[in-house]
Formats: sequence, structure tokens, C-alpha cells
Amino acid sequence: MIALENVSKTYVLDGQGDVLAVQDVTLRVAHGEFLILTGRSGSGKTTLLNLMGGLTPPSSGRVLWEGQDLWRMSDRQRSRLRNEKAGFVFQFPSLLPSLTVLDNVALPSTFSRNGAGRDAHERAKELLDGIGLGHKLGAYPRQLSAGQQQRVVIARALFTQPQVLLADEPTSDLDEETEREIMRLFADLHARTAITICLVTHTNQLVSYGTRAVHVAEGKVVAA
Repeated sequence: MIALENVSKTYVLDGQGDVLAVQDVTLRVAHGEFLILTGRSGSGKTTLLNLMGGLTPPSSGRVLWEGQDLWRMSDRQRSRLRNEKAGFVFQFPSLLPSLTVLDNVALPSTFSRNGAGRDAHERAKELLDGIGLGHKLGAYPRQLSAGQQQRVVIARALFTQPQVLLADEPTSDLDEETEREIMRLFADLHARTAITICLVTHTNQLVSYGTRAVHVAEGKVVAA
């Protein structure tokens, strides 16, 4: 599904020297896999996820999606791939406070062809029903708990029926009980839909939810 071939990423910081965030990583993610990337803060795991999703270009090496080199695509092609084949869940919910829960989930229909063939709000309602928030359609983000907000973000990420879900520390701001609820949601989604999931966490206890774990340290894959 996704392949990183001898990928390195260096960030150039003005007046502070260069930071080598990822060093010569080769990694493959299979269709239907639930991969968990673990590592300490600053280990390079978030950069790896951003490389997988085409959010940042490698300094060297190749990032392939189903055999296609992401950075040989045009900007339009790469944007379309991200919009239609990848769903992103970031560390903080990033919901629009002025929109209801229903409208937040339906928002990708504005940008994607995948939402154009059917009623966007009906699709959003189905997704919210599926994550147990069908009773919160008219609520605003400020009226939800942190765990409920993260569920809405996951529903929004699934709106375009992506092939891959990329999640960066989606439970880091949650208490332990809510963390377990969110991880069970990811595991249930994976079991029901066989969607490919790549999830970053610094918590080793979450490894059991995935089908494979990769540990990252100092920008390198040290255990897989």
C-alpha cells in the first residue's frame, strides 16, 4: 500500500543548524494492516507519518503509494490522492467551532468528488451513528467532551471512504478511560472495514490494538 525506500528527512532551521528527523528508513505498509508507530517525543515518528501521507517531501529516497512515487506527481495529483485516499486524524481535534457536529463531518464534501454522488449530510449522519454520536448532530464542538470531539474527527476523516487512515497521537490529550474508548473505536473500524491504519503513539501499552508495531528512535526504525 505505502512504501518508504531509503527515506531521509532534514529540516533546515534558520540560524540553528539542520535537524535530521528521519534517517534512511525503508518501511512497507500492507493493505489492511493496522500499524502502530511508537517512540519517544522527538524520535521522528510524526515526521514518518507526514512522509507517508505526502504532507512533507523527503530530502532523499522515495515514498510510494501503490507503486506510484508521490513526489513525481503534480501538486494537483498529490492533493487529490490525499483528499480521496487518505484520512487524517491529528493530535488535537481541529473542529470548526462555528459548525455543528453534522456540518463538521460533512465538510470534506466541499473538496472531494467522493462526497458529491450522494447527500453529504446523510453520509455524515451514518458515520456519526456508527461511532455512537447520532444524538449529537446539532451540537457544537464546545458542547462535546474531548473524547467525543476526537470521535467526530475520526468520522470526518472517514467521510471520503479513504483507503488509509493516518492518525498522529490521537489519544495523547485524553484520560486513560477515554484513550481506551478511542483505541477500541480504531480497532473496531479496522475489524469491520479492513481499512489500512497507521497510528503514531508514545504509549507502548497501545501496541496491542494493532496488527504490527514499529519502534522509532533517533529517526531510525529500530524494531519492527
